[in-house]
Amino acid sequence: MEAERFQYDNRIVRNFAVASIIFGLIGMLVGLLVALQLVFPALNFDLPYTTFGRIRPLHTNAVIFAFVGNGIFAGVYYSLQRLLKTRMYSDVLSNIHFWGWQLIILAAAVSLPLGFSTAKEYAELEWPIDIAITLIWVVFGWNMFATILKRRVQHLYVAIWFYIATFVTVAVLHIVNSFEIPVSFMKSYSGYAGVQDALVQWWYGHNAVAFFLTTPYLGLMYYFVPKAANRPVYSYRLSIIHFWALIFLYIWAGPHHLLYTALPDWAQSLGTVFSFMLIAPSWGGMVNGLLTLRGAWDKVREDVVLKFMVVAITAYGMSTFEGPMLSLKNVNAIGHFTDWIIAHVHIGALGWNGMLTFGMLYWLFPKMYGKPLFSTKLANFHFWIGTLGIMFYAIPLYIAGLTQFEMWRDFTEDGLLRYPNFLETVTQLVPMYALRSLGGTLYLVGFVVMMYNLYKTAVAGKLVANEDAEAAPLAKVQSARYAGEGWHRWIERKPTQLLVFSLVVILIGGLVEMVPTFLVKSNIPTITEVKPYTPLELLGRDIYTREGCYTCHSQMIRPFRFETERYGEYSKAGEYIYDHPFQWGSKRTGPDLHRVGGKYPHSWHYNHMMDPSSMSPNSIMPAYPWLLDDELDTATTGAKIRAMQTLGVPYPKGFDQRANAHLSKQAGNIAAELKVQGIETPSNKEIVALIAYLQRLGTDIKGQNNVNFGSETAAR
Repeated sequence: MEAERFQYDNRIVRNFAVASIIFGLIGMLVGLLVALQLVFPALNFDLPYTTFGRIRPLHTNAVIFAFVGNGIFAGVYYSLQRLLKTRMYSDVLSNIHFWGWQLIILAAAVSLPLGFSTAKEYAELEWPIDIAITLIWVVFGWNMFATILKRRVQHLYVAIWFYIATFVTVAVLHIVNSFEIPVSFMKSYSGYAGVQDALVQWWYGHNAVAFFLTTPYLGLMYYFVPKAANRPVYSYRLSIIHFWALIFLYIWAGPHHLLYTALPDWAQSLGTVFSFMLIAPSWGGMVNGLLTLRGAWDKVREDVVLKFMVVAITAYGMSTFEGPMLSLKNVNAIGHFTDWIIAHVHIGALGWNGMLTFGMLYWLFPKMYGKPLFSTKLANFHFWIGTLGIMFYAIPLYIAGLTQFEMWRDFTEDGLLRYPNFLETVTQLVPMYALRSLGGTLYLVGFVVMMYNLYKTAVAGKLVANEDAEAAPLAKVQSARYAGEGWHRWIERKPTQLLVFSLVVILIGGLVEMVPTFLVKSNIPTITEVKPYTPLELLGRDIYTREGCYTCHSQMIRPFRFETERYGEYSKAGEYIYDHPFQWGSKRTGPDLHRVGGKYPHSWHYNHMMDPSSMSPNSIMPAYPWLLDDELDTATTGAKIRAMQTLGVPYPKGFDQRANAHLSKQAGNIAAELKVQGIETPSNKEIVALIAYLQRLGTDIKGQNNVNFGSETAAR
């Protein structure tokens, strides 16, 4: 059969690669600033747009969706065309995907510092941006799947299996987790509450790591490692087991982020069991990647691309061993809420995603520009300083995590907490935070060196925008299995079936965990004393989420003696039934706040937000002076009450019309109490609403909530 001539589209690959580099630099610079803010609080600059709580989500979104996301698309567009022996289905769709994704990233970069946030980790972007993400993801999937259907090869290579699973699973995760009720432009409330919201969020959060930071990168590993080594994948059979076992098991693992919380025990146990089983397929992938290089270790010592890839695969193995270990309850009790988790995450992000991306870029640029890499010495320098940066980043945080846990649980011989002041357990960690910042700086220096190296490579050559290629056209794909053919070879000829099977496999775990949690009332017991937030408290909660307080504070007291002695009664599932979204947190740089209500007078909270060190000497918390000056926006109070009613919060009928009157009454009472305590402030300031919210936390089960929403005069 005569070969057909066609051209590969390298321009779209170049575009995504350059975007990955540019946004990678921005994301890492923001990350370094975030790290330094924990050492030098003055770097928060007393501005609302640069505080830790607002720019930490900017850092995570920039690194995950901008740096890694664009890197994924660059690698997928390059490898997909060559694996299928065809140009992408549509240049128009490719460009819509590219520019749409960059606009989404820019929208995130603007909205998050401005305080537009859903306050759900890795899913902070508000509803209009969520819709845009959905549309652009569909464009990507449409282009990818249409390209698969017009391929010139019969069987789909293993990398494409991972691309398909990534597309379908990320679509499901995003749509389910993004169910929210819009209140106004750029403001919404999660469609789930409390325990249910926590389960959905960490089903999404863990599997965003699995199916955005892992499965597409495994696909890239299966393509670029054999290409760079010029060797076939070690084991085809192992790749089959790796793929199906991984996507089936991963989807169950989300609840291991919620061990010892108010989540039902059966869900926690399921998360633990399946998380532990993940070791097998994860290490199967690592072994398949490393053994692909068997017999080529001399080349690894000489080829800088392979060096990056070996470290990346090794970091993948380390993080996918550590993750299942952290899902064991006795280990999770030590690591959760501490810097151990931050170290664990960054072994994956800096090691697995970062190093594999760097190796891929060093391999791609000479190919696309028709010139050898400008400087192998600079690339080797990048490799070593980047590897050292990862070590200086992670090791101090492992030490910090263990140190903090040991201080949390340390009791005197008299049975009293040795460190009752939480701040003592933070100030001890500042030297480790400084070392972490050094590690981040080293990693960033290597990144900048790479930028220069790739730039010089590009200007020395010329982009081969349309690369000539030829391949024989594909004859009609046979529907039945060939004689003696393995069962999986038949699936590889059927991309639609592969997509459907992948969808079914990933839905099983999610449905088994979520359906009982949502439909069986005993999983979320109610507490009669728990009442909805007052309008003022609701607006105060919105300020709390806007400022990203969940990035440092938890609202979940675990049933450990050292926690109940420090914070009070452990948290109950029924206390969160009106929390849209939940605010359990995942890292304690500050103390847990679930029982903070009534612990301090109003004046303490006022002064603490104005100058944290005035109430807590040596505090590393930023100041929030604008809360004392900015007026509370009550224009949407009624809309917020109606949204909550739609979500099932039992406000009386017509309460949205009386909400602001109720709000003014309660705010006036708080302002009057502040005046008695020596502070004069108008009742319409944001600080008043935040104080109302903080003073409410954890008071319901003490029987202190006597709100009567049917009366205009009722106010706490």
